[in-house]
Amino acid sequence: MKLKRRKKSARFRGSRMHGRSAKKAKGKGHHGGKGWSGTGKKAAQKKTYIDKFFSPYFGKSGQTSKPTKKRKEDKINLGDIDFNKYGKKTSNGWEVNLSEYKVLGEGEIKEKVVIKAKAFSQSAKEKIEKAGGKALSGKEAL
Repeated sequence: MKLKRRKKSARFRGSRMHGRSAKKAKGKGHHGGKGWSGTGKKAAQKKTYIDKFFSPYFGKSGQTSKPTKKRKEDKINLGDIDFNKYGKKTSNGWEVNLSEYKVLGEGEIKEKVVIKAKAFSQSAKEKIEKAGGKALSGKEAL
């Protein structure tokens, strides 16, 4: 009767893989080797390193389909209109051309102004007319 059983590791001395497949016997745990191998979706053990040094590695990039919604027109508030930038001074007051914008009523206007724009909010129209100006949109602006 044998009193001391020979260890399994001793029986594998001289063999490269110790009875395991090549991938499992590489060492450093079962993470699939060195370098980028094993960095798939669930490679939690390598994610912090990849996020720190190779940040755009995960996720999508590149071309996407065209948006289905219609692009909203640019908006500008009455208080943000720079008359020197968008308009010119005439005998009737300022003439401002904002053909690409919808004018909103945020802010105050104190001068007589003729504004040509794509559209106006109700409050913006009221404030312009209260100051003695005109709000022209659509065919009127042409």
